[in-house]
Order: sequence, then structure tokens, then C-alpha cells
Amino acid sequence: MATPPPFLNSNNPNPLTQASSHLPEDTVIYSIYPDNPLSQDALQSLHLQILNAVSPFTTSYIWQHEPFTLSIALHPFPHLKGHLRFGDNLNDEWFTVFLLFRVSVAFPSVSIQVHDSDGEFLLIEAAYHLPRWLNPENSQNRAFIRRGKLHIIPQSALPNPTLTESLNFLIENEQAAVAPDSVQYVIQNRIAGYPEKAKLNTHSVRVRVPVSVARVFKHAPSLISLAVEGFYDRDMDSMKHAAKMERFLKGRKGGEEEMVTVTVKMSRAMYAQLMQQRFQSPKCYPMPAKKGDLEAELGMKIACGLEMMYQEKKKEGEEGKGSGWKKYKESLEKSGYFKGLVPGSNEYTRLMENAEEYYKNSSLFSKTREMLNAPVRQIDEILSLPYSADEFKNEDAPPSDDDSWLYSGEDELNSALQDRQKEIELYELKREKKKSKEQKDTGASSSLKGEDFDLSELVKTMQGFMHKMSSYEGAEVHNDRDPKEVELDVERFMKDVESVMKYQGDENVTRDMDDDGGSSDMDFDESEDGSDMSDHEDGEDSFMHSYSDVMNNELKSTTLKKSFVHANEQTSVKNEGTSNATEDMDEEFSPVDVDVNLVKNLLDSFACQQGLPGPTSNLLGLMGVNLPKDDNKGK
Repeated sequence: MATPPPFLNSNNPNPLTQASSHLPEDTVIYSIYPDNPLSQDALQSLHLQILNAVSPFTTSYIWQHEPFTLSIALHPFPHLKGHLRFGDNLNDEWFTVFLLFRVSVAFPSVSIQVHDSDGEFLLIEAAYHLPRWLNPENSQNRAFIRRGKLHIIPQSALPNPTLTESLNFLIENEQAAVAPDSVQYVIQNRIAGYPEKAKLNTHSVRVRVPVSVARVFKHAPSLISLAVEGFYDRDMDSMKHAAKMERFLKGRKGGEEEMVTVTVKMSRAMYAQLMQQRFQSPKCYPMPAKKGDLEAELGMKIACGLEMMYQEKKKEGEEGKGSGWKKYKESLEKSGYFKGLVPGSNEYTRLMENAEEYYKNSSLFSKTREMLNAPVRQIDEILSLPYSADEFKNEDAPPSDDDSWLYSGEDELNSALQDRQKEIELYELKREKKKSKEQKDTGASSSLKGEDFDLSELVKTMQGFMHKMSSYEGAEVHNDRDPKEVELDVERFMKDVESVMKYQGDENVTRDMDDDGGSSDMDFDESEDGSDMSDHEDGEDSFMHSYSDVMNNELKSTTLKKSFVHANEQTSVKNEGTSNATEDMDEEFSPVDVDVNLVKNLLDSFACQQGLPGPTSNLLGLMGVNLPKDDNKGK
């Protein structure tokens, strides 16, 4: 099985996740950077122009959680930014990508960056077509949308690009960063069909709801997303509001609300969320005696969801404790503000009250409160005007759309899986062709193929590699490999080893004199000319002899020498009449055949790889040598 592209490896860390960790996982984040620095007024004008450009596509679109928005940001430099939570509806994310591509065409002097909690999801989508050097670790500040195309900053130009460097490169060398056609095709194929595809994602359903709910959706149809979210994400606290239905069943004087039949538009994902969950209607909710009434059941779920959302938003708005308060509280806990106190204790309560008081006086509190109160104020304004069930009785509520798609998704899933499988097979085919071509080229250049493989050539190639391509600093490899250098101070290393050996030598001499009353016959304290070796300024030869003697003594009692092939082993037949003592002496002083040992060890190591990638094949690959496979293995 071929190695998956780096962007499909789940073990790879995602450098962009931490930057947006405060946002929900199912959120897409986007930024629009003008080529030239703009004043705040000019940026405000660009902001309005972009929103006007996308409004024809978004006016009738039902978003899962929140609509496409933009805001002005001044750091690190003036630009536009936005984020959108798509939840279970991936169509929202790809519709956003479609909008960003349209913006890049309508405004050619901007560069757009987009990612989500998975990181560079555009690159993930085109993982089988990306250059091999590109991976999640080096992808930051590389992918941009510009003039209707995806651009990737090349590594050769900017190894570790900052945002400013990437934006300047796009302005000056735009064509050099255009992604390959295969990558463009994958992305364009993913957003093909929009905006028509966005309309197909809309599902109309006829429901029976209280007249107050019908009026809300008549004047603010986009609130259906909050109603479904309130129902789908309910908990025990919010369900208490549904049990009373104080706002949408008992909100007017004179009794309960009348029930009317209307058609509500929502996304297919919302419809699936309503259909796939069972929910017992509250006792106060007027359900028909006939069971199995889908219009009444769906209307009940929508009405209860709207009630739960309204009451929760109202409560959070009054307290100002939405997501802003949660982030503020988390920052206090991380900074040690609560000093490890037990929640509920007197001191902890006092610190919490002080934190709440400070938060309520901050600008974050007012912004959070305004945001949370927005849907509540909107609903209150809609229901503040007179209304009755008569305005809906004369309206024709068309029947619900066909929902067979909800139960026939298997075919669509299989089709998507087949497309992915074809993409994988094409990717593996390209890799195999490239691999076979490289092997063919390598075999032709080295003349080491099949039965003509010459082991002496391997020895010569290795010697050339050692003398020309390697040193104590490491081995020189191709420019596209990005090796990690090995730093070694040779002089310092040799001095350290020499000092250790000298210390051990002095220790041994002292020990021998203590045991025998004098130096051993094999101890040579003076050189041939009678001078003291310890006082010799150039003691390298002495050190190397001492080092060799100590190493030989250490290895003498081991079986390591048997792992090497000696030069006299090939002439052992001629020396059968020699004595055992002579054989031992010959074995001890006979030189090791370096070339034979080199070839033997390389072949043994290559055989242990069993045809898989390994150190031997990698090393020989650096030298352009391709060892032939053992076709007789197992026979």
C-alpha cells in the first residue's frame, strides 16, 4: 500500500489549530488582505463592496448556524476577517469557499486565506495532487486564493514564510505561486454547482405551529437556524423552558395561541436533525389526538426549539455570560487567580464576585450582551405589533418537499467513495511509474542490474562516496532532501578522549606498581631516544598506539573478531599443516579484509530489509546504486 500524502496523515500536528482553538471545531476562518495598505475609511468601503458582491448569492440562503459576515481588523495590519460555524452542514463551508473565490475574481487586488479546525482544508482536499515537500508542518502562510485560483508559496522561494513575506511574494511573483492544474481541478470540482447547489440544499416543509411562531418566521425566516439549534443542542435546563412555553403559547393576554399551518424553509441538515430525534411534547403544548401527524410533530419541535433558544439567549443577555464570560473565566483560572481554592468556599465566592463585577464593567460584557440580545430583541419587535391567525388562513401553504434523499444517501456516499478510490488509484499509479522510471535511470547509470551486478563496482562506489561525498560533518545528499547537519568539534572530541585514556593509563600503571612492586615488562614509559613521552609536544602517535592497545585488550576476550573476515581466511586451505599456535597468531595479527567485510555487511543488511525501504537501500540510493532483488529467495 502506498504511503498516504502528508496532509492525509492524522498523526501530523496542525499548526493552525492552536491559533483558532477558542472557536468551535466546526468553524471556518477566513481573512482578506488588500495588496496596498488602506486607510480605515477605504477599508470600510471595501468591506461594503464585498458584502454587496456576495449578497445576491446569500440573500435566500439558509445558513446552519450563522451567516457569512466580515469585520474590519487592524492587526497585524488592516484587513477584513470573518468566521462562520457550519456545524453538521459541510455545504456551508464549501459555499463559503465558493463566495471567497468569487470575491477574489471581483476584487483582483486582494489575497484570501482560509482554514478551519483541521487546518488548510483546501490542501487536504487536494492532498493526492500536492508536491511531496508540502506537509502540515510547513504549510502555514502558503495557501492563498487570488484571482479565482489557489496559490501555494513555493518552498524554494520562502522556506519559512511569514504572512507579510507571502503576501509580498504573491504581489511580485503571482504566476510562480499558482498551484498545479490538478490541484485547481480538485478545488473547482468541489465548489462546482454553486450557487445552484446551495438552492438544492434547501428543504421546504409544511408544519403546524402557534401563530406567534409563524409570525416570527414570516418576518425573520433565518431564525429557523437558531430554533433548530436550540432543539438539537437542548439540555435539562433549557428543557424546563419548553415545559412552560411562556413566550410562544402564553405570550398574549386572552389565552393561548392559535395553531396555523405554514411552510418553513430550512437546510437539509436541519431537517435531518429534526427528523432523527425523538421528543416528547410538553403537556402544555396542544398536539392533535391523531398520532403520526408529521406536520404537527415537526411544528412542535420547531416551536419548542424557538422557545428554548429565546429564553436561554434572554437569560445569558441579562447576565452577559455567554462565550465571552467563559473565555474570561478560563483566562483567570489559567493565571492562578483562584489560587487553587475549592469552588463554593467563601474565599472562592468572593473572588468570583469580584471577577463578575469587573467583567460587567468591561467592553467585552457590553459586546457579548448586545450579541446575545439581538435575536431576543428581534423576536420581541416582531411580536410587539398586532397579529392574528387570520393573516395565515388565506395563505396557501404548499406541501413539503420530497425527503427521499434522507433515506437514499447510500448511493451518494458510495459515489463519493468511488471517486476517492479512483483518486487513490491514480495517485498510486503515478508513484509506481515514477518509481520504476527512477529505478530504470539508476540502473542504467550504475550498470548494476541483474546478473551483471559487479560487487567490485559496489566497493569502488562506496569508496568514492566516503572520500568525496562524506566527512565527519555528514554525507552530502541531493538539494531536495533538506538534511539535518551533524555538528562535531573534532579537536575537542579528540582531546576529551585523550584525557580519558591518559587518566585510565595512569590508573593502570599505579595499580600494577602496587600489585607487583614495579612496572610491567610490557610498559614502555620512554621513547626510543630516551625522552619522556608525557613531555613530548606532539603526542598524537603515542595516543593512537595507546588507544589501539586498550581497544584490542577490551575486544580480545569477546567474539567480535569472529564477525570480521580476515585476509588469511581465504588461504586457510594452504596452511592446514601449521600448528595451532601459529594459526592463533596469524588470526590475531592478520589484517581484516575491509572490502569483503563491507560487501558482506551491506548484502546482509539489504537482505534483512526483505524488499522494504531501509538504511542500506537509502544509503546506496544516495550513491546511485540499485541492488538487484533476490529472485531466488524462498526457492
